[in-house]
This record gives sequence, C-alpha cells and structure tokens, in this order.
Amino acid sequence: MANGDEYVDEHERLAKASDRGKQGDPELRRSGGAGSAETLASGGSDWLRGWPPADPRRSAGERRARAVALRGAGWSVNDIADELGVARSTAFAWVGHLPLDRDTDRARAKRALAQRRAEARWGDYRRQRDARRAAAHAAAAAEVGVLSARELRLIGAVMYWCEGTKAKPWRRAERFTFTNSDLRLLALFLAFVELLGRSRTELTYRLSIHESADAEAATQWWCTALGLPRDRFRQPTVKRHAVRTNRHNTGPDYRGCLVIDVPRGREFYWRVDGWMTGLATAADPAGNRVVPAPEPEELG
Repeated sequence: MANGDEYVDEHERLAKASDRGKQGDPELRRSGGAGSAETLASGGSDWLRGWPPADPRRSAGERRARAVALRGAGWSVNDIADELGVARSTAFAWVGHLPLDRDTDRARAKRALAQRRAEARWGDYRRQRDARRAAAHAAAAAEVGVLSARELRLIGAVMYWCEGTKAKPWRRAERFTFTNSDLRLLALFLAFVELLGRSRTELTYRLSIHESADAEAATQWWCTALGLPRDRFRQPTVKRHAVRTNRHNTGPDYRGCLVIDVPRGREFYWRVDGWMTGLATAADPAGNRVVPAPEPEELG
C-alpha cells in the first residue's frame, strides 16, 4: 500500500483515469485489459479494489502530527502504522526517534495482554517443568545425608580454592578470606572453618555492596541468616554506581557480598593448598600428570 502524499496522489490519478475511460479515451481503449474504457466506465472498481477512500482532510502533515501524539501516549511503531493506514517504514520515519514510554496506560495494558497470552500458551508447560525441578531438587538434597568430617574438609578445600583469596607469584599474601553472596555457600564455609577450630565469634566480616542498597539493613539480614555477631562487622565497602553498567542485582533481594576473614589463617591456607594437591593426585591414579611436577631450578 502506498503511504503519505503518494497515497493521495495515486488515488487522484486513478480517479482521473476513470473519468477518461467514461469519456471513451482512445488511448485507454487501445491499451485494453484493466485499463480499457469498458472497465473504467464501470467506475474503476477493479483499479481501486482494496484501497480505502482517500480522506482529503487528512494531509501527510496531519497524519505525522497524529503519529507523534500516539507515540507520546505509548503506542508502538506497528500500532501507529495500523492505526493511520501507512507503511511501518513511514511510521518509523515519523516517530522512530522518539523513545517509547513504557509507563503509559497503553504500554502497561499491552504488557499485561502479552503476559496473559504467554500464560495461556505456556502456563501448563511451566507448571509441569517447575514440578519436575522441585522433585529433582528434593531427591538430590536427600542423597547427601550427613557429612563426615573428612567430606566437609575436602568440600571446604575445593570451595575455598574456587572462591577464596589465593596468593600470587607476585604477591605472596597468604590470607584466608572468602567472599560470596550465596547464603548456602557461606553457611558451608562457616561450618568448614569451625571444623578447623575457629568459632564465628573469632572471625571478622565485611559487606561489599552497591551504594543504591541499604547497607545497614543488609548487614542485619546476614547476621540473622548466619547467626553472626554484629560487633564483628567492619565498615562496609560501598561500590559506586557506574551509569553505563546494566545491573540486574537490584531490588529487595540484593544484599551485597559477604567477606569473611579468618585471622591468623595462614596455616589454614597451607593446609587447603595441600588438600587440593592431594585431591588432584587421587583423581589421577593412572599418573596422567594432573598435578604438574615442580620445575627444576635453573643452574647458576
């Protein structure tokens, strides 16, 4: 379908051709087919089939102004094109530079409609999937049973080597510090540290959290969830918000990361390092060199 002023011009051209056909224009008679005088004498209905009557009162400028007003009311480009009877490319040229306000009544109504349609189409499948997930989760949790001291020690070593602070060749700071935001992982680490002989009242804690969150409320939440003494918390580390960062860890469930530091934990670090070597060696009974041999010292 034509659009804008081209739509009006095309309609006028066809109307003039129809008048010529009614008057017996010899050029049209020679052309034959749909442009013949006989066809046009009937009012040009074949030529205009599918074209709505032109409204001379609505110029391209009026349609453009209407499109801008609809955009401000939260209409999408596709909806504006359908409403005004123009091509989507034309509607985009008119309003594509204008941001879509997603807080208008129309935008909220469209989202609600999309959610209802998604629920109607996928609701049963999602409920069945959630039921399977819950069953798999419960069955897997029941398989664990009671951890022995040896199991907890080995799990703790692997967990620390994945998430804990480690020494670097250029920085031999062998501290025993663990940082995470997962409640279950932190509870497991605390049990591991207690197994090594340190109580929760001997450790120090610090919250690392974005400035947009409530640091005091988050600190209190961690104290309650893990049974930690409030007086063992240091000043939180507040992360400044970067405007260009598209963060998703926001909302009431965001409580930052908890940093757990074990004072005088150097020997714990050495033992964890040794347990990791032992685990890697035990996982390689065929001697496939999972654990690399130490490099010989260079001769002077």
